[in-house]
Amino acid sequence: MGLSLDAADVLPRDAADATLVARVFDPAAGGPSVVTIRGDQVVDLTPWAPTVSALLERPDAPDFVRDHPGGTTWPLADVLAGAGPRFLAPVDLQVLKAAGVTFVRSMLERVIEERADGDPARAEEVRAKVGAIVRGHISHLKPGSAEAAEVKRVLQAEGLWSQYLEVGIGPDPEIFTKAPVLSAVGPGADIGVLARSAWNNPEPELVLVVNSSGKPVGATLGNDVNLRDFEGRSALLLTEAKDNNASCAIGPFLRLFDDGFTLADAKATEIALDITGPDGFELHGVNPVSEISRELEDLVSHAFGAHHRYPDGFVLFTGTMFAPTEDRDQAGEGFTHKVGDVVRISSPRLGALTNVVNTAEDAEDWTFGISALMQNLAARGLLGPRP
Repeated sequence: MGLSLDAADVLPRDAADATLVARVFDPAAGGPSVVTIRGDQVVDLTPWAPTVSALLERPDAPDFVRDHPGGTTWPLADVLAGAGPRFLAPVDLQVLKAAGVTFVRSMLERVIEERADGDPARAEEVRAKVGAIVRGHISHLKPGSAEAAEVKRVLQAEGLWSQYLEVGIGPDPEIFTKAPVLSAVGPGADIGVLARSAWNNPEPELVLVVNSSGKPVGATLGNDVNLRDFEGRSALLLTEAKDNNASCAIGPFLRLFDDGFTLADAKATEIALDITGPDGFELHGVNPVSEISRELEDLVSHAFGAHHRYPDGFVLFTGTMFAPTEDRDQAGEGFTHKVGDVVRISSPRLGALTNVVNTAEDAEDWTFGISALMQNLAARGLLGPRP
């Protein structure tokens, strides 16, 4: 399906002051190029930074991106139209990680999914019976605290404890691998939902980009597409619920941290979700990252440390408070996607990531993997020391 976008659809409101990194697929080169955005131009940095992963290892990465003259340029409007070069996800060799159950609302919805055995028709009944009771116990808890441990004891005694509450308020967050390296799709692309899923939703999230030393160096937006019916039946189906063709969207651009945009600014981000369906259905919401139950640095430290290294860096989806409950079709069955839904995830300082829902089976196949990237860069003479 795909979308044709324009600059107003994707750029941060302060784009002129932002240090932006992106990737485009360049048909002339037969592969991806690392680029930055300057005004209405897309500027190629690939001869000096063949991968985003390598670029982010530079201690002077923001200065390099802003000041390097670069090479080939393309009009931004042409790249957004996608007729020739087109935007990809703005990361490449980084491992795609995610943190789950980091907001109280989504934590409760996971408990409800579990208690409903993944059946959307039972969700409203379970929500009414369980949600209010559990919410009263956990609304203001600090995860891992002595108070949280006491609440766990109480809820266990009441028969209301859940594996989702364990990772939501316990000492250890849920950190999982979302998708394979290079499999994420970018702005304008289809996102994939398994055709046999009857209960699913987008998950709009702040995505941190972390280099190989464990330092967060930038942020972007992501859609951690989720199948609620699969995960609700069993947490052991997490991989089938989360990792399917085109089920991970990232973009539109990576905004590097610098004097004008810091990790503190990322923590203050508000992320909007807008869904427009082919049936006329609309859904709108806002996800304030400031309401997250764990510090972003805490999530990073659970992914990276002496226990786990990432030589090419990693990205970390930081979780969402969105688990839409508005009825779309049948009363009491809540929200689920339809093919053709346009999903827009946006933030004033990160821009907008817009995608169209398709089935995972019909979305464009993922064919360009690590071997293809290495072969392409070698053929272009881009491996080895850079100037």
